[in-house]
Amino acid sequence: MTIGFAFFCNCILLGVGLAMDAFSVSLANGLNEPWMKKGRMCAIAGVFAFFQALMPMLGWVCVHTIVNLFRSFEQWIPWIALGLLGYIGGKMLAEGIRGGEAEEELQAVGFWGLMVQGVATSIDALSVGFTIADYELYQAMLAALLIAAVTFVICFFGLQIGKKAGTRLAGKASILGGVILIGIGLEIFLTGVL
Repeated sequence: MTIGFAFFCNCILLGVGLAMDAFSVSLANGLNEPWMKKGRMCAIAGVFAFFQALMPMLGWVCVHTIVNLFRSFEQWIPWIALGLLGYIGGKMLAEGIRGGEAEEELQAVGFWGLMVQGVATSIDALSVGFTIADYELYQAMLAALLIAAVTFVICFFGLQIGKKAGTRLAGKASILGGVILIGIGLEIFLTGVL
C-alpha cells in the first residue's frame, strides 16, 4: 500500500476502532479521580497510546517472524483481557462499595495498574499486525504512530468527560468505574470467544 489519503484514512479509522476500549477505561479513570491534573491525564492517555501502537507492531513482527506461535497465543487474548480488567474493575468496585475513600486513596490507578489497563485494552490490537502485514516496516511504524495519536486524543477526551461526571457523582464514581471496567472485560471476552 502506498502512503496517501487512503492510507491515512485507514490508519485513523483503525485507531478510532482500537481506542474504544481505552476510551471507556479512560472514562472510568476520570470518574474515579475527578481532581486529576492535566499532566496525569496526558500520562494516562500516553500509556494507552503507547500500548495501542506497540501491540500492532508486535503483531506485525509476529507475522514476519513467529506467526505460528502467535496464532496459538491468540485464543487466550479474551481470557487475559477479562482477567486483567476484571481484577482492576473488581478492586475499584470493592473500594467504592466499602466507601469512605480518603483523598489519597482517590487516585485508584497507580503505575502498575495503569500498565495492566494499557495491556488489557490493547492486547486485541496484536491481531492488527495481521491486517498490516503487507506494509513495509516504515509504513507499519507510521500506522502505529497514527493509531497512537488517535488513541491519545480519544483517551484524553474520555478522561475529561469522566472527570466532569466524577465530580457530580462524588463517592459513587468508583462503583461506576469498576462496573465499566468489568463490562469492558466481559465485552472483549465475549467478542473474542463468540
